[in-house]
Amino acid sequence: MTRRNALQVLSAGPVLLIRKSRAASTSLEIARGPFTGTQDSLSRHRVPEWFRDAKLGLWAHWGPQSAPEQGDWYARNMYLEGSPIYQWHVQHFGHPSKFGYKDVIPTFKAEQWEPERLMDLYVKAGAKYFVSMGVHHDNFDLWNSRYQPRWNAVAAGPRKDIVGIWREAARKRGLRFGVSEHLSNSFDWFASAHRSDKMGPYAGVSYDGTDPAYADLYHSYQGMPTDFAQTAMPMGRVAPDSWKLEYFHRIKDLITQHEPDLLYTDGPIPFEEYGLSLVAHHYNLSAHRHGGRVEAIYTSKRREDCAEGVCALDLERGIVDRIWPEPWQTDTCIGNWHYKHDITYKSPKIVVDMLVDIVSRNGNLLLNFPLPGSGALDDRELAVLSSLTDWMAVNGEGIYATRPWRVYGEGPSVIPPPERQGQLGFNEGRRKDLTPQDVRFTVKGRTLYAFVMGWPQGPARIKALAAKTGQPIKVRNVEMLGHKGKLKWVQGETELTVDMPPEKPCEHAVALKVTTA
Repeated sequence: MTRRNALQVLSAGPVLLIRKSRAASTSLEIARGPFTGTQDSLSRHRVPEWFRDAKLGLWAHWGPQSAPEQGDWYARNMYLEGSPIYQWHVQHFGHPSKFGYKDVIPTFKAEQWEPERLMDLYVKAGAKYFVSMGVHHDNFDLWNSRYQPRWNAVAAGPRKDIVGIWREAARKRGLRFGVSEHLSNSFDWFASAHRSDKMGPYAGVSYDGTDPAYADLYHSYQGMPTDFAQTAMPMGRVAPDSWKLEYFHRIKDLITQHEPDLLYTDGPIPFEEYGLSLVAHHYNLSAHRHGGRVEAIYTSKRREDCAEGVCALDLERGIVDRIWPEPWQTDTCIGNWHYKHDITYKSPKIVVDMLVDIVSRNGNLLLNFPLPGSGALDDRELAVLSSLTDWMAVNGEGIYATRPWRVYGEGPSVIPPPERQGQLGFNEGRRKDLTPQDVRFTVKGRTLYAFVMGWPQGPARIKALAAKTGQPIKVRNVEMLGHKGKLKWVQGETELTVDMPPEKPCEHAVALKVTTA
């Protein structure tokens, strides 16, 4: 059967379930459709146009670990003897043998959460898609989970279907909706809960993760090597097949209940056929919902996964150093992934720099504004969001539905290498603010947008648009987004010069709208 025939069959009838033929996969039922859980089948997928056009997504990386307001990985680090979070936990809650993560979960109440108001703010700020946390490494599902009945947001904590409520608020406003899953890393990540102090009055007293009554939260290590809890490394994705199957059922339930347009995984596509089958299920449900068109996208942090359109490459806290051939995404945060009350946030300047730089290289920015356990953004976060709103109101034309130009830009600023050789991402912390001498380009039809990344002292000078030594292009007119008057400009042999108007139309980068022949 061809892909076209498969789509026609799919659009003509209801979603059915098929069983995969391999003996090891007899329980991996997925929605019927054009894809099966193999790389070869999934290579026929193409990145949807909405993702290419969207450019900016906002994310609520929010769950029980937000309640203590001590930052990311609280549920793991509270069991690491001597760590800052362990010390804070002991001081405020008690020893983790007596007050464990299971006891932190009820403190996540979301009592000030106003999803409708927040979504209005996100729309005004220019987001075209919104992503809800689905489940983090802490093994706590943020929807009405069929396969995690005791530890989910309807049964415990806020007692609300967080994912479902976010979804309704986003789709009501025309936003594409995504969910993030970090569950694939949970099994070994939570090993710290199975340990004990090595020193002090509680030396040798097991933490509550060893209590079999709570194995549905902390995992059971029965059948694993006897030293697994002591030696397991976080994010290693070492897990038995029984856990991989549980992972499959839970994320399939998340996809089936909430039908996201985007599914983010925190790493590569996990667990071979289990993960590939989830990608196929995600795409098949999308095809059914959209009359045969696959409007869904999956993101992976491994370049090899994303060959030939299988998924979109995601770089955590980083940026590529060139124009990427396929649409990709940076996921980052204005502060810590989970809320931390005393952290320094990214400035509006940094956020704008990142957005423009990423878009010029064919990417999207997925930006997390972390919520505290109460569910209300703090005043400093609201200030960053307000600045982004003001900037996008002026310059969104040069961002949305654009494509990369022949070159991403010019100027003195360069992208630093990743922290580790061969790694993608994790290089944003060493990048410097872009300068008025830095220019970034996007294009829409015959219109070129040249973003001057700061207000210059004197005219803007763009070498790539020179009549003789630049790209082969004839400039017909130059305007500035947000400025109603005419600009004086000259396309000289070695550079395009543009005189700046007396007043800036916005803070940070300004966009020159260049009409070409």
